[in-house]
Amino acid sequence: MGFLSSLSRWPVLQQIRKGDVHALRETARSPRSEQLRPRTEGADRVVQSICPYCAVGCGQLVYVKDEKILDIEGDPDSPISEGCLCPKGAATFQLVTGSHRVQRVLHRRPHGTEWEEVPLDWALEQVAQRVKRTREETWEETTKEGRRVHRTMGIAHLGGATLDNEENYLIKKLFTALGIVQVENQARI
Repeated sequence: MGFLSSLSRWPVLQQIRKGDVHALRETARSPRSEQLRPRTEGADRVVQSICPYCAVGCGQLVYVKDEKILDIEGDPDSPISEGCLCPKGAATFQLVTGSHRVQRVLHRRPHGTEWEEVPLDWALEQVAQRVKRTREETWEETTKEGRRVHRTMGIAHLGGATLDNEENYLIKKLFTALGIVQVENQARI
């Protein structure tokens, strides 16, 4: 009797018996699922945004409560994505709130095997010095043929897909002013 009782509670048999073959009605419900509430239900406000991962510009809705992000979903009013997000876009919430996200500056010394935490000011100074030194050492006024180029081929930039359009614009402006011509973005590769 125990086996038959268990078998009769098997979801597939319940779906067939109740005509809910796709499990979209009562056979998909349980006491636990009845108590579940959407994460977005308690939001103070909803902010429209754009997914930062590529140049498509899919619309997102950012649900905020007490200045903390509760969830990020596709914006159904977006003329570009109509509420749909790719897997990267759907994971934007983890980008902002994930416990795995590094929130301090880490540095590994030359030939080192361990990362060490360093002050942000020190790290920025190191980057600035290295960019300046490399630019000075690799600067080209002209090509071998005599054409003026005013560039450095010693520095290249590969941007990440989490930069928004405004950040990419400013990076391109800065690098162009420095004579860096090898500028690309991971989202286009």
